[in-house]
Amino acid sequence: MTSTGGQRATGSSAEIIQLAAVATAVGQVAPASDRPVRIALVAGEASGDLLGAGLVRELKARFPHAEFAGIGGDAMRSAGCQTWFDASELAVMGLTEILRHLPRLLKLRGQFRTRALEWQPDVFIGIDAPDFNLGVERWLKQRGVTTVHYVSPSVWAWREKRAEKIGASADLVLCLFPMEPPIYARHGIDARFVGHPMADDIPLHSDREQARVALGLPSNAKVLAVLPGSRLGEIGKLGEAFFEAAWQVSERIPGLHVVVPAANPACRRLIGEQLSRSALPVAYSHLLDGDARNAMIAADVVVLASGTATLETMLVKRPMVVGYRVAELTYRIVKALGLIKVDRFALPNILAGKDLAPELIQHDCIPDKLAAAILQWFDHPQRVADLQGTYQQLHLQLRQDASARAADAVAELLARRNRGAEPA
Repeated sequence: MTSTGGQRATGSSAEIIQLAAVATAVGQVAPASDRPVRIALVAGEASGDLLGAGLVRELKARFPHAEFAGIGGDAMRSAGCQTWFDASELAVMGLTEILRHLPRLLKLRGQFRTRALEWQPDVFIGIDAPDFNLGVERWLKQRGVTTVHYVSPSVWAWREKRAEKIGASADLVLCLFPMEPPIYARHGIDARFVGHPMADDIPLHSDREQARVALGLPSNAKVLAVLPGSRLGEIGKLGEAFFEAAWQVSERIPGLHVVVPAANPACRRLIGEQLSRSALPVAYSHLLDGDARNAMIAADVVVLASGTATLETMLVKRPMVVGYRVAELTYRIVKALGLIKVDRFALPNILAGKDLAPELIQHDCIPDKLAAAILQWFDHPQRVADLQGTYQQLHLQLRQDASARAADAVAELLARRNRGAEPA
């Protein structure tokens, strides 16, 4: 149960009633046979594996004898889920990669669907990975299996009508953001806001000094974190513009330290090549293996690619400048067809409904404009202080104990289905 301020009403009579209802629901979800509740799950990448692990742990607290199986990684296995296939087998990015792996993915999907149906789960939960999971959900739902999709695709950003397709696949959609359930409601689909696990994981106050010690940065230096993306295509389109902008800022702020986390070895190689061609002083440039969150926390300002990292930067309360570019033909097609339904792209701006972070997209994503926007944050500390208060409010709105709320929603769904199956 949440208050109007978005925080959990811990200890309130309303929450006690909700917990009692969930406990009753759990007691009602006994399969027709005496076998334990069976829950099948699919997570397709590292972030989904972590979401799945949190959900499995919370569901085990509600169904102590439940069996869990499906597709996942180390985190889900550690939480007690048997994995028939590893999550890494679904982690394919980019059109050409998908086409190359399509025969293998189709075979895997067929094998998984057959095994899942034979196992007869009481519920199937697809975690993100919509290209794979929505098709599996629809196939199982048509054969009488209760289905849940955890993490809504961005229906608020483009092609809202996709909500109907998702509803044809999932009996319940678990949403990370509060603006999503009303969209599904317009299409008659049951969707619940459960909060964002990242907001639960990140403390309300992040320690800049501690992060700088961890990264070997001077405590009194000015620090800019540069995150040009976690995929080679993004880095190729954004890296050089970001580093040119960082150099321009360093010309205004002597001794500026620039920290650049690389998501993986391939990204590190490309970023290293771009840095070597830039004018940034080597002594003040720090290329990291991962450690993106510490880089954000250590920074005074962050310049980064549009995406989930903007949410993480918001949660650690750092001012940011957001840039993004796509292939020019793609951009023209999207604009011409009106596929994008939002005026803002960065998640903090979308959540707030106003421009908190400058967004420099496509033709505006050039070094001069990026540098000017970055310097605005360095030059106006009061704006940064005001921004942090707003970010704190948004953090609290998303901090809802997401895994527990998701497990509550699944338990309630199973209880409803069980009651519906009982003879009159």
